[in-house]
Amino acid sequence: MQHLIDRRGLGDRITCDSSGTAGYHIGSKPDSRMAVAAQKKGVTLTGSARQFEIADFEDFDLILAMDRSNYQDILSLDNANQYAIKVKLMCSFCRHHDDEEVPDPYYGGEAGFDYVIELLTDACEGLLDSVL
Repeated sequence: MQHLIDRRGLGDRITCDSSGTAGYHIGSKPDSRMAVAAQKKGVTLTGSARQFEIADFEDFDLILAMDRSNYQDILSLDNANQYAIKVKLMCSFCRHHDDEEVPDPYYGGEAGFDYVIELLTDACEGLLDSVL
């Protein structure tokens, strides 16, 4: 997403961040296999893993979940049910793919990571088009 934001010159208008719903990899760099798949598309992954925080509900206008499990995990932190309108599934912004969830490529080999990059690019482009 950050790559597309930068490419479109929208860095002064859109802030993008990434977090997980579990704390497994806090502080870690992006998975090397995902970094390779992204690099094939001319995208350099940056940043380090962090866990979703309740403050993120206030800090961001839109919160995207990769799958229904993450979606439910995020909503479970919204005890007052005041932020549900901000939480969406990433694939709901896809224009060319019918997937409803982003599959976990962890055990899918190189092709799995390549597919996830392709799917996320589609979703991110659709998202940018929808907010502009």
